[in-house]
Amino acid sequence: MKDQFGIALTPEITVGGITVQTERTPPRLQALGDIGLVCAAGITGQIIHRARWPERGLYEARATRTPGGDYLVMFPDGGHYGGSDVKTNDMLAYRSTDKGRSWQGPTIAFDIDYDQHGFVPLIPKGTDRIYAFGTQPIPELYSREDGLHENAPIGCRWSDDDGHTWSDVQLIRPQNDPDFKGMSVMRMCETDAGTWIIGSHEADWSYNPLMTRQYLLRSEDRGQSWELLPARRHGGWCVMDYGRMDEGRPIALGNGEVYCMFRTPAGRLWQSRSCDDGKTWSDPQPTPLVQPDAPPMLFMLSDGKTLAAFHHNRYSAASDFDDLGDTLVTFLDRAEIWVSLSRDHGHTWGPPRFVLANALVPTFDNAFRNHQCSYLDMFTDAGNVHLFLPHRWERILHLTVPEEDLAKLPTKDQLLAS
Repeated sequence: MKDQFGIALTPEITVGGITVQTERTPPRLQALGDIGLVCAAGITGQIIHRARWPERGLYEARATRTPGGDYLVMFPDGGHYGGSDVKTNDMLAYRSTDKGRSWQGPTIAFDIDYDQHGFVPLIPKGTDRIYAFGTQPIPELYSREDGLHENAPIGCRWSDDDGHTWSDVQLIRPQNDPDFKGMSVMRMCETDAGTWIIGSHEADWSYNPLMTRQYLLRSEDRGQSWELLPARRHGGWCVMDYGRMDEGRPIALGNGEVYCMFRTPAGRLWQSRSCDDGKTWSDPQPTPLVQPDAPPMLFMLSDGKTLAAFHHNRYSAASDFDDLGDTLVTFLDRAEIWVSLSRDHGHTWGPPRFVLANALVPTFDNAFRNHQCSYLDMFTDAGNVHLFLPHRWERILHLTVPEEDLAKLPTKDQLLAS
């Protein structure tokens, strides 16, 4: 069996440590050969886009329902902003006017002279404006020297015509650290009080192993002014044993409560909580959700109460820098995605339920590309969960599953029983 680009499915994969034959999947699973995944039964999918230059790749895809009712997905295609001294990528956009059944594109969203990272969407309550937040490696404000190549100003553009055209960039200059530089690619939130919160981390690759610190940027006046939390640089959060914490994802829970989940290399996603509209935060602590050094993928379901945390549910107890032959175990651990649900604001989590796994044979020369099933994005609409995946950093997949079926996806015990 091959996908629509002629790449073969591997004869067998592991799902939760269970060997699965891709030609003869058990009853609760299915091989979607045309897109290169093994998924839980009931999930459907399609390829929206394949990288214009597969050797360079594409990166984080983010999608939103526009105020006009379209679906809009945007992603950088052409390489990572931190990987080159010259412009290599464009922020591409696809649009669907029929709830994701078909897609039109690509178009270039921002015709600018520097690379882009991801699109972090925000549509403030009561408005028809779409904001596109993200990392802004503007040449005169950005340097790739001294291991600081991931750190850049954070800023936003906005669109008042449903995402067809965009403003010039407006940079965030926190009052307590005006020259802050970091990386922001995880989803942000607006609280019930109208406060905006976006995560950002700074990275210093001159350290071996890498050192990072996690922050939150907070605005009470719709982006006119900002504060850097928990403190100005270099006083961000980290897991002390590793000197790392990255990619925070805040999500508003109502009544002044905000929950945030973080990437760490410690084998678990970590969390923090605010009960005062994001002004102060609890000390970060580990969640029970198993995760390698990979980002949180945290979303709210349509009931406004149930949190869905997609995670890899694999951890090989080794860092990014531990070689196993020509592979890196962290990237092998990104081959599967499971989902756990919480109905009590993240205090407890249900069992991991299987969503998908990569099933294509390796065709790239590194595990970072061959096994990539991370940075999943999601929204709900009309009874369906819509998932967007930068599969193998080479193709953008759109997957759907009925929202009511998310809590019925198979656990490991159910897969073993089948």
